Parts: sequence; structure tokens; C-alpha cells
Amino acid sequence: MNKAELIEAIANGSKLTKADAGRALDSTIEAVGKALKKGDRISLVGFGSFSVAKRAARLGRNPQTGKEIKISAKKVVKFKAGSDLAGSGNKGK
Repeated sequence: MNKAELIEAIANGSKLTKADAGRALDSTIEAVGKALKKGDRISLVGFGSFSVAKRAARLGRNPQTGKEIKISAKKVVKFKAGSDLAGSGNKGK
């Protein structure tokens, strides 16, 4: 599902226009991004949680040359699926 299909699904499920659903989705994505930039954790019960974690510096390899390279430390966004979402992948089997 791409963004346009998600907007259509939101519009159909909530009786909003596609334009309103698009603005709502954009606003949600923006709010999540701002919260993560501040280092906050976002928890949506049943869906999952987003958090920011620090990844330590490490040595890696250039796959073309095999030469070792230094990979610097950075912050990464992590997502952990909630129980409702995690269980939904197995229901069709």
C-alpha cells in the first residue's frame, strides 16, 4: 500500500474527503517526526511504538573492495509492533 492508497483507505473508513484525510495523514507524520527528533517515544496501543536508539560506531567493509571502513555512531528510529499488529500477520494462514 502506498501513500495514496492509505489516504483513500482513511477517507473511506472515516467518512472524510480525500483532501482532509491527506492533511490528517501529513499532520500525523509531521507530529511523529517532531516527537522523534526531540527524543520522545510514541506509543500507539495495539499498533506499536516508535523510539530513537543510539547505534554505536563500528567497523564495516566496503563490499566492492573488501577494505575496512569506519561507520560513525548515529541515532536510528526503531519500531516495535504491538500485540494486535504482530498477531494480524498470522490470521490469514
